[in-house]
Amino acid sequence: MAAETEKELQQLKKRFEDLAERSWQQNLFTFTSFLSLAEQNAFLEAAQGKGWHYQMYGGMEHTERQMVRFGDAKTFGYEQPYPIVCLCIRPLQEKFADEFSHRDFLGALMNLGIDRSTVGDIFIEGKKAWVFCSETIAPYIQENLTQVKHTSVRCEASENLEQITERKLTDVALNVAGLRCDNIVAEVYKLSRSQSLTLFKQKKVYVNGKLQENNSYQLKVDDLVSVRGFGRFIFRGENHTTRKGRLSVSVSVF
Repeated sequence: MAAETEKELQQLKKRFEDLAERSWQQNLFTFTSFLSLAEQNAFLEAAQGKGWHYQMYGGMEHTERQMVRFGDAKTFGYEQPYPIVCLCIRPLQEKFADEFSHRDFLGALMNLGIDRSTVGDIFIEGKKAWVFCSETIAPYIQENLTQVKHTSVRCEASENLEQITERKLTDVALNVAGLRCDNIVAEVYKLSRSQSLTLFKQKKVYVNGKLQENNSYQLKVDDLVSVRGFGRFIFRGENHTTRKGRLSVSVSVF
């Protein structure tokens, strides 16, 4: 379901409509594959004013890539979990393993010939990684992913997500001129005002999964801001006004 061009995004919106309609008519939950930020934005545009019942989830809280589940447990009278599996990839001999990056693990997965939309977020700790993927592709990955770079690895399903959910966010206090999104993005990533504005013009800033082209948007408490190429942070709110009249605010940076 991966989409990049405008034509593909329009086709994706039609797919969303089909899934929502099938869920409603047949009283069953339907699911998308993992959606990128651009695809999530396309979904939110398609869903506007439609009255669809849906939820978005990527395996744990604050994931970037997420599935959409159409349907409502209260209406249907039953619950159905997301078809998401968490896999743990670790070296057979950690002592002799290479140093890995996110790109290394993603590249190893894509070399298996699977579609990017079947893989969600990848979290790295040391020389191991946790990967969220669709339950249909998980057995194939477990059987065939045996090497990352030059290191032999094993891949196992992991039901204990505590190690991931406890991943540390860095709490940062910033002094800003105001709550405008461009101001805070600039401060978080140590950018100039013009560099921050360029990110908005290049359509690289998303707030709560929705493309945010209005650089003067006023951030609200718990807004999740994703900046492609830089990272993500959660806006925690105002602290106080400094003696120089600037606002002290807090953010949690991934």
